[in-house]
Amino acid sequence: MRERALAIRAEGPVKSVSSLRDFGPEELVRARLQLSGRGWLRKPVAGVDVRGDGTFMPFRGGVRREELDPSGHETPFDLVRETLERDG
Repeated sequence: MRERALAIRAEGPVKSVSSLRDFGPEELVRARLQLSGRGWLRKPVAGVDVRGDGTFMPFRGGVRREELDPSGHETPFDLVRETLERDG
C-alpha cells in the first residue's frame, strides 16, 4: 500500500474542481487504497486516501468510513496496520 500511495503522490497535485462549489486539491481524493483484515462475518477494513494535494489520510471502515488521527504514529501506514491488527 505504501509503495502504491507514494507512486500516486509522485504523479503531482490535481487541479481544483468547480461544480456546485469549488473544491481545492486538499478536498479531493485522488485514490483510495484499502485493505481488509481477518474476521468471520465483518472483516475490518482500513486504508489511506491519497488527497489531491499529496497528503495521506488514514481511515477505517468500508461503507461507514471514519478518518483516523495519524498524530502519534510515524506514518499513516503504521496506523492502518495497527488498526487492522487491533480490530481483526
